[in-house]
Amino acid sequence: MAGDHAAGEPPTRPDERLLNLVIALVNTSAAMTKQQVRSGVHGYGAAPSTEAFERMFERDKDTLRALGVPIVTVEGSGHSDEVGYRIDNDAYALPPVDLTPAELGVVALAAQLWSDKTLRTDMSRAMTKLAAAGAADAAGDAVAGLTPRLRAAGDAYGPLLEAVSERRVVTFRYRAANTGEVRTRTVEPWRIAARGGGWYVVGHDREREATRVFRLSRIDGRVRVGAEAGAYTIPDRVDVDAALGARVGAERTALLAVAPERAPVLRARAVGPGPGVPRAPRGRDVVAVPFRSMTAIADEVAGYGAAVLVVEPAELRSEVRRRLAAAARLDGGAGETGERHG
Repeated sequence: MAGDHAAGEPPTRPDERLLNLVIALVNTSAAMTKQQVRSGVHGYGAAPSTEAFERMFERDKDTLRALGVPIVTVEGSGHSDEVGYRIDNDAYALPPVDLTPAELGVVALAAQLWSDKTLRTDMSRAMTKLAAAGAADAAGDAVAGLTPRLRAAGDAYGPLLEAVSERRVVTFRYRAANTGEVRTRTVEPWRIAARGGGWYVVGHDREREATRVFRLSRIDGRVRVGAEAGAYTIPDRVDVDAALGARVGAERTALLAVAPERAPVLRARAVGPGPGVPRAPRGRDVVAVPFRSMTAIADEVAGYGAAVLVVEPAELRSEVRRRLAAAARLDGGAGETGERHG
């Protein structure tokens, strides 16, 4: 960042230059004069004249202040009357992060949207730091109860989101669920939504001249986004729930034996055990939790480990055991949680 710059220095991107200026003004011991900025901050040495540098620097200061960066002016003292500039670190620093378990769970759920995108590494680091800053054990249940219910959207999500925002027609190859046949679809996408652990796009299928729903995981290859923006109009009222209602299966009920004070998210969705429920294992509560997607509920229950045992249905118990066994193999041995779902 610092160092002398040659007169023929290639121009620096404005955003890179702004970042360099912020770093320099945050780390200066007192304040930086304009001359120090011009000679020491990468991006300003390319200014062809003093007047050009002045305009560039003033414009950058205004931009940073508009973004909320507290750049302060320091009057010269002693033998120098030249003013300097620095960033007020006390005003610029964020307060300590103190998230409740529920808040951390919501942040983790939002972060999962980017789990297969270019921000994956940054999101992973951020979540690790947030978990370390809070009560990790207490936060575990909230995260386990929320994140497994939403799977990564896949590569189709970004182009489809852009198409919905700019009302561009999309074309993609789609594998039908009932026949496995792959056909090209041309669609005016209206809404993107998650249901039952999967992601769907609702829109107008131009070939069929009807409203259709497409699961993103069944899109084969990349989504091609049309060049024309504003190519269609999204209806004022799009009933996403009605469109997706038949896609997530009939509602069923899982009977779960939950350890005391654990799995608050599952408990909140419980509809009561009802009559004729098998007796709970010692020290546990039996709760009845409705679900539609076997995959989503199995992922969620497995996330709690030994804190939640499946009483019925047997299919769900088998799915949870399979997930825990796979997790135990990744850890290098059979875990206690896998053995207790017998």
